[in-house]
Amino acid sequence: MSRLLKQTKSLCPECLTVIDAKILEDKGQVKIVKTCSQHGTFEDTYWSDYEQYARFDKYESIGDGISNPRTKTVKSCPYDCGVCPEHKSQTVLAIVDITNRCNLRCPVCFANAAAAGYTYEPTREQIEEMLRNLRRNRPVAPVALQFSGGEPTIREDLPELAQKAKELGFDHVEVNTNGVKISRDASYIKELMEKGVDTFYLQFDGLTDDVYRKTRGVPLLDVKMKAIENARKVGLDSMVLVPTLVKGVNDQMIGDIIYFAAKNYDVIRGVNFQPVSICGRIDRSKLSEMRITISDFMRLAEEQTKGDLKASDFYPVPVVVPVAKAVGSLKGRRYSEFTAHQHCGAATFILVEKGKITPITRFVDVDKFMESMKKVYELSSKGKKTQAKIRMAAAMRHVNIGMLKGVMGDVLRTGSYEALGKLVRKMVMISSMHFMDPYNFDLQRVQRCCIHYAVPDGRIIPFCTMNSIHRPEIEKKFAVAG
Repeated sequence: MSRLLKQTKSLCPECLTVIDAKILEDKGQVKIVKTCSQHGTFEDTYWSDYEQYARFDKYESIGDGISNPRTKTVKSCPYDCGVCPEHKSQTVLAIVDITNRCNLRCPVCFANAAAAGYTYEPTREQIEEMLRNLRRNRPVAPVALQFSGGEPTIREDLPELAQKAKELGFDHVEVNTNGVKISRDASYIKELMEKGVDTFYLQFDGLTDDVYRKTRGVPLLDVKMKAIENARKVGLDSMVLVPTLVKGVNDQMIGDIIYFAAKNYDVIRGVNFQPVSICGRIDRSKLSEMRITISDFMRLAEEQTKGDLKASDFYPVPVVVPVAKAVGSLKGRRYSEFTAHQHCGAATFILVEKGKITPITRFVDVDKFMESMKKVYELSSKGKKTQAKIRMAAAMRHVNIGMLKGVMGDVLRTGSYEALGKLVRKMVMISSMHFMDPYNFDLQRVQRCCIHYAVPDGRIIPFCTMNSIHRPEIEKKFAVAG
């Protein structure tokens, strides 16, 4: 017997019409069920584990959005994206697609010129204006930027674009890459670093060529290994591995990838597993064969690491909101608040010592620490700054490892990007972000998205609506010859 958890809006996967949807608990799983008057009923797995879904629900944090939206509410969400007044989260990570050209033709890609049949490649002037537009966001301008595509390293002016991003105020600049070019030329990594690139977001689906043949169409393991070695050679210590997680293809390799990251933690700062988004129409009977959820990922991580990493070690994205609010209140400024929907992603950090991994949750009482941060914010916002600072110092009793206390203290005291960088370089982040597709689309999640694309017409569009709805229209509008 199914049980209604909430009602929301979704999309018909066939015609992309906005329709009513129900989120149901059914036999320990969470399902999304919706009916289109023209195309019938669709059912998909929203989360595979109701207990984890309910645990994450406790960390809900709804933001206050952007005070200067770029579009008006006319057609209603999600067709007014730009962002519109209905959006509830700030831009935490900004993305600019600088080309849809690529040097690969991956079966699982949602953005490439070969599949689209046209080339989308904004001019440098258009890109610079997109960056300025992002930095005009209020009350908080984003400081983290990703250049993406297509394959951004195809553009010869990528170093100059990175330099311009830094000049405009982006503290963190990363490049989303398949690794082909950086595997061939270590000096290119060095050039990008010198121009302002902080991190390479490396597509990394597994540790055997068999996986890459299925996800990317060609064997690429050697390319990935050379890319990592070239990063090490030039002193880069901030690479994030990004596996597209496909059920039955590489989900048996989650533990191995985590241990690989730990073994190479001098270079690798994180692994962000991304369950595959199912773009385009598919046979409904195959949907369950392909679908893999965040709770599947957490369960498999626990099984494959034999408990070194447990599902309970993972927390939803908005768990950290109290820290941003507390530090911001004491500093008299606003910081980016990760008010993403609590069911969009999961993350933890691991410490690596002598080949052994230990989640940070074994040393930090996350819930008590965050409750202390909420109290700091309450005191500070009432003008009781001294009491708030005392409470913040007392919060460190919930951190039971010396090597973290100093750097965590610096983050809380200064609120600086440099202090945060020192903290994350002590650890490796293990995370999963499940981007939606028209089958599992939930409008409540969309409205709290904090990963936004800037596009040439001045709009700023949430990730999942960009890739489910808006991408073809935008790229065709700004397509170029060649």
